[in-house]
Amino acid sequence: MAYLLSQYPAANHVFMLREVCFLRRLGLDIQVASIRNPDRDPSSMTAAEREETRSTYYIKSLGLFRLVQAHAHTLVSRPSHYFRGLAGALRNSSERRPQALYGLFYFTEAVAVGYWMRRHGLTHVHTHYASTVGFLVGRIFPVTLSITFHGSAEFQDPRGFRLAEKVRASLFCCAISQYGVSQLMYACRYPEWPKLELAALGVDPDRFRPRPFRPSPSPFHIICVGQLAPVKGLHLLIAAMAALVQEGRHIRLRFAGDGPERIALCQDVEKRGLSDRVAFDGNVNQDKLLDLYRESDALVMSSFAEGLPVVLMEAMSMEIPCVAPWVNGIPEIVTHETDGLLVPPGDAEALARAIARLMDDAEVRRTLGQRARLKILEKFDLRRNTEHLADVFRRRLGG
Repeated sequence: MAYLLSQYPAANHVFMLREVCFLRRLGLDIQVASIRNPDRDPSSMTAAEREETRSTYYIKSLGLFRLVQAHAHTLVSRPSHYFRGLAGALRNSSERRPQALYGLFYFTEAVAVGYWMRRHGLTHVHTHYASTVGFLVGRIFPVTLSITFHGSAEFQDPRGFRLAEKVRASLFCCAISQYGVSQLMYACRYPEWPKLELAALGVDPDRFRPRPFRPSPSPFHIICVGQLAPVKGLHLLIAAMAALVQEGRHIRLRFAGDGPERIALCQDVEKRGLSDRVAFDGNVNQDKLLDLYRESDALVMSSFAEGLPVVLMEAMSMEIPCVAPWVNGIPEIVTHETDGLLVPPGDAEALARAIARLMDDAEVRRTLGQRARLKILEKFDLRRNTEHLADVFRRRLGG
């Protein structure tokens, strides 16, 4: 089958590479197509990422000749389906995009994907973060479709993302959290509910091993991993840092990730006089991220909305105590006061108090970290959860 991904490899979505590699080890024949090229130069990738780029089919790298060839062949061989797909693309109701223009982009990409699938004898497409293109592939070509929905954007705008229509057109759909399953239930009709599957993500606990515990760190190192985007609420974390520094605490914060908010965040840091306390490392590969985790005493998130953050799983697997808001799927990973600390979303003061508590009590840090790893071993082990996903594919696709 084909795996259709938005960008592969990508620093923010390393779980996709892990999923593909483990599914192949379990015997599934998977070929990957990516809408966009990798987000980094090969010199900044891990060896596994470089290996995947050599076999991935990149849609946006196709020249004009190959695109025209794909469309001409499809138009001649499947004219009614070609125009059916085009009509479906132009009906895209997202209010955040110029309707016709983006619809044509999706349609162009879908024809290229479907043409590639037919040439390679692929009869099923599963997609992460490219559900609209996958949906159009299913309208144009004789292939079956399945989708993994992550949230939280599509759950905030189910009509704009055409969730009900996509679930109806799919053989089955996965959600990475129980919260996600509930939102898909809410978006589609009751007869479609049997199509829904819970397929939680996971991490490799052998790779993300516990790092040495520091009982009295000075400075206290906090790490925040993820895209620098408005939904992450990172100005709240900077405000919490400012409050802790004002109390005279010896503390450092590192951002691992990049995004549209970087300039504004840097300005906020400078304005608050925190330039010597806050570092921006940009996008880093998994080898570098492991080094950053090992130097960290806590991981902190301040998001307004989330799916099921893999970075929480990575930190918890390494016995790094975590502070996170109680939004969306996060409480399915972190149990407050048991294996982490949860705070109200949008509350910088609560965030600061939770961080201060970790700084002041080494035994709380140690206990939360140890219990966090147990949670990962129990519920978010990559091998076990990928085996479950493989079982879903075999059951739904008839072996």
